[in-house]
Amino acid sequence: MPEQRDYFEEVYEVVRLVPKGRVTTYGTIARYLSLRAGARMVGWAMNGCHNRPDVPAHRVVNRIGVLSGKHFFGGPTIMQQLLEDEGVHVEDDRVVDFKKLLWDPAVELDL
Repeated sequence: MPEQRDYFEEVYEVVRLVPKGRVTTYGTIARYLSLRAGARMVGWAMNGCHNRPDVPAHRVVNRIGVLSGKHFFGGPTIMQQLLEDEGVHVEDDRVVDFKKLLWDPAVELDL
């Protein structure tokens, strides 16, 4: 019987690699990991890691740079503050210069 994958842990491993001052998306992580349920699976993983300080979940945004998971951070501005503390500018819940700051593991990890 093949070994079962721990999808959430795989997602967390990728998220840990996102550098400070950069962001990634649910979809780029899903594509990199070839997740069958795609971005939704990454979203579920991110929703489940709010008590894990070793996973910088604030660096994961939606496909257009919106802080779509901000309500999981214990306050409406905490995700934004965490990003801004790393030099990421946010306006109206959206990452400014999103395309410039986007970290795609398939490109950045050169695989």
